[in-house]
Amino acid sequence: MSEHTSLRPARRGDGQAAFDVTQASVCELAKGHYSAEQIAGWMGRRTADTYEEMIAKGLMVVAEQDGRIVGFVDSEPGEVTRLFLLADAAGSGLGKRLLEIGIKNARQGHDGPIKVESTVNAEGFYRRHGFRKVERGYFSHGSGGVPIEIVHMEL
Repeated sequence: MSEHTSLRPARRGDGQAAFDVTQASVCELAKGHYSAEQIAGWMGRRTADTYEEMIAKGLMVVAEQDGRIVGFVDSEPGEVTRLFLLADAAGSGLGKRLLEIGIKNARQGHDGPIKVESTVNAEGFYRRHGFRKVERGYFSHGSGGVPIEIVHMEL
């Protein structure tokens, strides 16, 4: 991880960067695990405004390197809902730091297991950090498109 990496709560105006990180991460890190059609439809009808709504809930944390958002984690009680990194930030330890924050935030007001819906390519990452596979499933946006295989996991 770069010495110029900082973590901070997401703030209004970070939605476009979070959207861009998600889209780039899927295109770069998931391409060997999902079809081109699945990747093309991954974002569904989400927009930067969708991410602004997530940010407004107050649990998203972003990672910045040299002033550029390179990853983020979002949570709700009982679940780490999103964790995405740009490919050039993957493998640097940043994902682990973001996951630790996501777990901590997911534990607020929640006593049971912490859940995550992992992409197929990230299953090993979550397993290395104590999550176990519960079952495989599919994610669909409700807006058509090819369903995306996911792994339901919990800590």
